[in-house]
Amino acid sequence: MTVQYFTPEGMLQPTPYHHVAVGTGTRHIHVSGQIARHADGTPVAPGDLAGQVAQALRNTSVGLTGAGASFTDVLRLTFYVTQWSPDKIGDFMAGVEAVAEEIGLRVPLPPASLIGVDYLFEPDVLVEVEATAILE
Repeated sequence: MTVQYFTPEGMLQPTPYHHVAVGTGTRHIHVSGQIARHADGTPVAPGDLAGQVAQALRNTSVGLTGAGASFTDVLRLTFYVTQWSPDKIGDFMAGVEAVAEEIGLRVPLPPASLIGVDYLFEPDVLVEVEATAILE
């Protein structure tokens, strides 16, 4: 295994992610910000945060797979969400949970940050996901 996830005693609990990831290996993979679009550019789940989170994670999985990796190799995830407010966490997590088994994403997640932004790629884009992975 190239990545070990854990949350040391004394860190905030519970959270939907691990606080620490230790990666060993020599090949680093960085998947750029993925949004809720099909490969042909067709928007997926307009206006639906949960649906967009799920599709952006699917697209992230495609990028990882293309590099010979999977979510088990991911050290860190970064989520950018437009017009973020804490009341959106239910929809956000529903999107994660809807796709987790399909793409092999374990919950709790790898170390992650959720960053609220005003605007992304295009006005209908609600979320963007970036991933960093490591392989032996």
